[in-house]
Amino acid sequence: MAKQLIDTYVAELPPTVQKAVHQSTAATTEKRYQLLGDDYADSDGLRKLAGAIRQHTLEYLDTYLAQAEESLTARGAKVHYAVTAEDACQAVTGILQAAGITKVVKSKSMVTEEIHLNDYLANQGIESIESDLGEYIVQIDGDHPSHIVRPIIHKTRGDIARSFEREGLGDYNDDPETITRRARKFMRGKYLEAGAGITGANFVTADTGRLVLVTNEGNSRFCLAPAKVHIALVGIEKVVPSDADLSLLLNLLGRSATGQQLTVYTEFINGPRRADRPSGPEQMHVIFVDNRRTEVLASDCKEILRCIRCGACLNVCPVYRQASGHAYRSVYPGPVGAVLSPLLAGDKFKELADLPKASSLCGACNEVCPVDIPIPDLLLRLRNRAHQEHVPSPGTPPMAGFALLGSHPLIWRSAMTFGAAKDYLPLDRLPVPYLGAWLKTRTLPKWRGGKFRSWMKSRHGRNGGGGK
Repeated sequence: MAKQLIDTYVAELPPTVQKAVHQSTAATTEKRYQLLGDDYADSDGLRKLAGAIRQHTLEYLDTYLAQAEESLTARGAKVHYAVTAEDACQAVTGILQAAGITKVVKSKSMVTEEIHLNDYLANQGIESIESDLGEYIVQIDGDHPSHIVRPIIHKTRGDIARSFEREGLGDYNDDPETITRRARKFMRGKYLEAGAGITGANFVTADTGRLVLVTNEGNSRFCLAPAKVHIALVGIEKVVPSDADLSLLLNLLGRSATGQQLTVYTEFINGPRRADRPSGPEQMHVIFVDNRRTEVLASDCKEILRCIRCGACLNVCPVYRQASGHAYRSVYPGPVGAVLSPLLAGDKFKELADLPKASSLCGACNEVCPVDIPIPDLLLRLRNRAHQEHVPSPGTPPMAGFALLGSHPLIWRSAMTFGAAKDYLPLDRLPVPYLGAWLKTRTLPKWRGGKFRSWMKSRHGRNGGGGK
């Protein structure tokens, strides 16, 4: 299945995009290894500690959520709970309509992508502009992100220049500095027009009620500085027990996501404007979003909720590097998406049940995960679930024939003897069930087999039957 996914989508990706995705992900992975090795004597021990903290939080999530609500309320924030994506969108709309707001700016948030908030707000007559440069480009192109951290990893600067020209932001110019300057000029006006700023949250600490945001562009600060209302949509799993836990998680997040010792802008938001804090929005609303996370928590794949959205597993994954993010057909791509997306699909699990098979199970994703998620194990559990629920794998023929071949030595040796003939046969036109359709998405390598048994037999003879 991994081979099929790669063949299908790589064929559609321009060579320049393939090269950009591979180079970017490989470079970030190398920077991550170097920084962790240089800065910490036992980086693997830190990963395991971070994983234990995140797992502990999940095991006692009800306690920490209640504590977070109490702490946030004490700081003047209003806390809401949304069971479904629809509930979350309605909660946002209700807050905006009550305040008479028709224009908002957004900081980067995977949860808002997950619940399709922009589309919902547009249908309600509310303008919502993405302020993260990559997310804004995705928005004006009617596209969706292909990477958790770098949403336009699949686009070239020429693509961006053409999009800006189409949107009236200037004549075609693919100079990165020019693109950035034009985006800054356009976005400043939108910040001042907006009545509300919408963000996600990387973490919310239960003991103090601090909401933590990390960005490399500072756009979340611009979103909130002139806004009257701040709305934060937060997955329920983003709660951490205490501020003390943040030091470890933030250090691992920056190094794992972008190869930085610390993300450029790290904000600790302590509630709305008040007497001892004269700046900031007048209102702060925190919406904790479930959207089937409690179902995941009750499953045998609950470890995936440890994820801190660093994207390191995408960067190191050989399948993602070749296929890019859109091949995963969901908001969350790569190894984490291959686990999380089917789980969040609910009744539509079968539509994404093939994603766990889009993996070589090499284990690299687990080795780089800053919170030590056993992603290969979770992929296998989901493969087993698909098997138990009799979900067919698209394009994959039944394996009963191979099972017969592989369990009978005489048949296997006969097949090896005639294996070389496959290079000269039109296999896709042979009257063998499923074979033709299967080969439409695969290119088989040249035959190189058939020599091992001869080599082994001759070696066995030379050693007098006692070969080592």
